[in-house]
Amino acid sequence: MSTPLNYRHLHYFWVVAKEGGMARAAERLDMAVQTVSAQVRALEQSLGHSLFKPAGRGIVLTEAGVAAMMLADQIFQLGEQLPAAVRDAATGQGLRLAVGISDGLPKLVVRHLLQPALQDPRVRLLCHEDEFDRLLADLALHRLDAVLSDRAAPPNPNLRLYGHALGEAPMAWYAPADIAKQCRLPFPACLGELPVLLPTHHAAVRARLDQWFERQGLRPRIAGEFEDSALLAAFGRSGMGAFPASRWSQEELLQDKRMRLLGETPEVVEHFHLISAERRIHHPLVLQLVEASKH
Repeated sequence: MSTPLNYRHLHYFWVVAKEGGMARAAERLDMAVQTVSAQVRALEQSLGHSLFKPAGRGIVLTEAGVAAMMLADQIFQLGEQLPAAVRDAATGQGLRLAVGISDGLPKLVVRHLLQPALQDPRVRLLCHEDEFDRLLADLALHRLDAVLSDRAAPPNPNLRLYGHALGEAPMAWYAPADIAKQCRLPFPACLGELPVLLPTHHAAVRARLDQWFERQGLRPRIAGEFEDSALLAAFGRSGMGAFPASRWSQEELLQDKRMRLLGETPEVVEHFHLISAERRIHHPLVLQLVEASKH
């Protein structure tokens, strides 16, 4: 007769595997390293196999550990979904979608990316904005259903993350009419005459913009740099300077009659990605987002 699985032991093992080591797992769990290690050893003893092995200064999963991790992922993913699923079913609130929004992602684009999943009025959308790495950690722990970002999932053997390209859009440059009137030169040379607002290097597109300026032989007068793209656009609209934004933002930006399109830069492209914690996506709304990007 097999020994019943202790899910508390399994949870400690799962966090250690996700965090990539005992010390980081102990920090995340706010527990002593010795306590976490003892729980993992107890699981190994009950299963009769070692789940970790030394690798350099750290540890990695054994083959048995990889198999255990695959099943643990499924178990805890279902466990994370259970309270919300029961609550939503009981209250008739329909499907819940918890999405992490990378703080380097243009906010004017987020609605465009999420629109395919919002057709059903029963959808309850939860958006969490944070730093990219912190969102990936929450995704790996199944606190989020997906993460939207302007960069792909980084390779990490201890975090099972899977990237899906949602599309790309060229950048364009905008400015209030009063600033646009100051241009004596055609686009893009006019950007050498105007104050310019840029995203910080927090955004993946910043490096591509810097390279584009260099190719154009332009040395822009940078009046401001912003981590938050919505804040960048707000200061641009207020008259602080010309600023870049995705073409997907163009319709919304130009609804403001005071704004002008200076020109487009099709060679500077912003990429958008969805990152999931499962290779085969089961969440119907996340699946809709990925499928919509293929059409």
